[in-house]
Amino acid sequence: MAKRRFAVLFTLLAVAVFLSIGGFALLYLAFGRAPNVPPEATLVLRVGGDLPELAPTDVVGLVRRVRTPTVRSVVESLRKAKLDSRIRAVLVKPTGFTSPYWGRVQEVRDAMLDFKRSGKPLYAYLEYGGDREYYLATAADKVYLMPSTSLDLIGVATYELFLKGTLDKIGAVADFHRIGDYKTAVNTLTQTGYTPAHKEMDEALNRDLFDQIVGGVAAGRKKNEAEIRQLIDQGPFLPEEALRAGLVDDVQYEDQVNTKL
Repeated sequence: MAKRRFAVLFTLLAVAVFLSIGGFALLYLAFGRAPNVPPEATLVLRVGGDLPELAPTDVVGLVRRVRTPTVRSVVESLRKAKLDSRIRAVLVKPTGFTSPYWGRVQEVRDAMLDFKRSGKPLYAYLEYGGDREYYLATAADKVYLMPSTSLDLIGVATYELFLKGTLDKIGAVADFHRIGDYKTAVNTLTQTGYTPAHKEMDEALNRDLFDQIVGGVAAGRKKNEAEIRQLIDQGPFLPEEALRAGLVDDVQYEDQVNTKL
């Protein structure tokens, strides 16, 4: 009886090992093979969505994942394209960001600027021209805008929600200890509006971010910062208005840009 149990256990372990090896082999075939890159190729990078820092590392995430860009994958692709002699140019297509984190966009933009040091041309095509998308695109040598979309260059703003008045109406009290004036996380539940310190902090953060946007766009479009500030005050722009203002290089549909490049 003991020998029989040992044989069954050994068989089950062998089957488990075999299935594991087969599973990893399938994962390698599905995700591990390097792409076939022809000579004189143009690398097309679609960047948008939530743009997470990293892809999921669990097995279920690897099997079920949708091939969405991450900060690491885009930066790594640009780094490889900079050194790969088969890549003659890169076309970046911002597709609309849902992530509120400007830092992720800035990291990709820095990688685009680093790619340009290779001397290879870098292009950008805007299917949607929001602030984040346009800021990213201005790192490119040329920026193309879809004729059916506007360039929504309107600057930055902060919106806060204060619920103390609502809690007062239902007789609820938010019981928190606040460490300092600039620790504002609980203000949503303990205040009916901005405190002076909270307003000062948000204004300083917005001003610093806006200065970075203006500086980046001005450098990318070869304009002075005062001119960019004035243009942002006039936004948003229709496609032809953006072209006349020198904010984009051409207004074309995606197939036209692909043919041109």
